[in-house]
Amino acid sequence: MSALDLARWQFAITSLYHFVFVPLTIGLAPLVAVMQTLWLRTGADHWRRLTDFFGKIFLLNFAIGVVTGIVQEFQFGMNWSAYSVFVGDVFGAPLALEAMIAFFIESVFIGVWMFGRKILSPGLHLASIWLVAIAVNLSAWFILAANSFMQHPVGTHVNSANGRAELDSVWTMLTSSTALLTVGHTMAAAGLTAGLLVAGVGGWWLSKLLREKRTEEASGYRPAVRLGLGVALTAACLVIVSGHSQGQLMVADQPMKMAAAEGLCQTTDGASFSVAAFGDTCEEMADTTFIEIPGLASFLATNDATDTLAGVNDLAAAQAAAYGAYGLNGSGYIPPMAATYWSFRAMIGLGLIALLFAARGLWCTRTKATAAEQIRFGQIAPWLIPAPYLASLAGWMFTEFGRAPWIVVPNTSADSAVRMLIEEAASPFVDGFALTTSLVLFTAVYGALAAIWFRLVRRAVLGGALDAEPPASESSEPDHLVFAY
Repeated sequence: MSALDLARWQFAITSLYHFVFVPLTIGLAPLVAVMQTLWLRTGADHWRRLTDFFGKIFLLNFAIGVVTGIVQEFQFGMNWSAYSVFVGDVFGAPLALEAMIAFFIESVFIGVWMFGRKILSPGLHLASIWLVAIAVNLSAWFILAANSFMQHPVGTHVNSANGRAELDSVWTMLTSSTALLTVGHTMAAAGLTAGLLVAGVGGWWLSKLLREKRTEEASGYRPAVRLGLGVALTAACLVIVSGHSQGQLMVADQPMKMAAAEGLCQTTDGASFSVAAFGDTCEEMADTTFIEIPGLASFLATNDATDTLAGVNDLAAAQAAAYGAYGLNGSGYIPPMAATYWSFRAMIGLGLIALLFAARGLWCTRTKATAAEQIRFGQIAPWLIPAPYLASLAGWMFTEFGRAPWIVVPNTSADSAVRMLIEEAASPFVDGFALTTSLVLFTAVYGALAAIWFRLVRRAVLGGALDAEPPASESSEPDHLVFAY
């Protein structure tokens, strides 16, 4: 493979691996904060134990997420130096804000929360985890604003003197419609991920204890299960609403991506929504079989089932006319159709499965539910934990595949000079040997970290919440920091 291919593989592998930990961190921090709030408000000991239990899982997830995320920023300067030269003054602004504001707050107060229970008042200790929860979501906003700039650049222009993109307004970047919708969609997906993890782990313990006839102990997990399922169901509905809004915005800003997602080759009036397609994409349409819902794609895109949607062939020809020939007859502007098409459907399908399971789970754990219903739910629940993870990964694959061949998609309604092809962005000085070596090493190290993380989380889960050590008495006066989780 070429150095460009290897650089793309390395960034894809490290990014997707890192993002396994991101949604749980974003979603679980507020959930743990809610559990601790309920403990202080109600005085119920099971909320204290659940806070400690899921807090330990959160800390393990946060730690490995930080370690794996550091690699991302180094790749911009090493493997993608041409990109950094062109848009570094713009792209670096939200990343700097993330490090100096959001990560600073979360890293400081996560330490306060970990070690400060016996030193701080209950109210201040609770405030520390809420600050962590706010900071991790603020961090997501800054990072997603940077990615949204690559999808739809705003608040910037190209300096004709030095040929580099320069920032006009960081606030415009942070509050663009693309950024805000992406933040809302990602946070909702994170809530779905964390909610199903809490429900899945709690449900497993609920089922185990009910099978062992330990009803009183099982009742300690039921509130967490109900909380997780309620958050998951609410988040899943928000994912659908925000995803629909995102899709309509993409039709306006990135029509090529949405046309590829629908397998729409030719401009069509009243375009159908393709549930599935089998065969070639746009080369041999006669051999392609579609399972379609008539008019639905146009309705979802514009709220009009008879409206016209542009196909990838016409969109590629328009880009060739605007930016120069790229590939045969402009076909280089068409993203990888099969990958874009199926990642889009995997995201939707897995998200719907998670939504239906959350709704069913709330029914199975209602007050009048039988022990048999709760046991069956708990046996299935752990198997649904991966669904929102895989949906999120498929969503990011769709997002990044769909903008190819652009690394910075031109904004036709602003300064379209702020654009860059992927092949123009790679570093000219990093060779294939260096990339191969680092790719193998990163993959090996990340694999080892995955094994360590899984072992630690598994041990924490199997340890349970109900055997946690009781808090120290109010009269104790520790003279040193104590790790509470």
